[in-house]
Amino acid sequence: MSNLSWQQKLQETLSKPKRSKPSRIAVVGIGNELRGDDIAGTLIADMLQPVAHNCDRLLVINAGLAPENFTGPLRRFAPHFVLLVDAAQMDEPPGTIRLLSWQDTVGISASTHTLPPYVLASYLHNEIGCQVALLGIQPAHTVLGGAVSAQVHQAIDIVVRDLPQLL
Repeated sequence: MSNLSWQQKLQETLSKPKRSKPSRIAVVGIGNELRGDDIAGTLIADMLQPVAHNCDRLLVINAGLAPENFTGPLRRFAPHFVLLVDAAQMDEPPGTIRLLSWQDTVGISASTHTLPPYVLASYLHNEIGCQVALLGIQPAHTVLGGAVSAQVHQAIDIVVRDLPQLL
């Protein structure tokens, strides 16, 4: 893995290629509210909604368990970049945040969702022609009925604090 932080990697990704117009960016929060830390992506999407209301080049979607159900709004928005945000089993300490290219997400576990993230990412990349990345947060647990762990709650706060400035 790269030594760059997720913030540095995202900033680097968004700075290429240079466009004459501002880039259109979509943030898609994925997760299951009933499975502890798996709610991370959807909580982040909900917390970022006020930012999206003030910016016509940003779309934020809380996609819950079935992000594939939101491909219509994504196609209409025609983003240059889609950031999928999800709890991801990366064999890291709980609360670790990593920015991964969609091609690197093939082995990322998403057993609580309808489709693995790489299937959706591949579809978006091929159909919309946009860049896609996954902002993964390592869960401590995804126990049915469990609460969000302190480590993942801290990671959520960091993402919500830093992501708007990077976008």
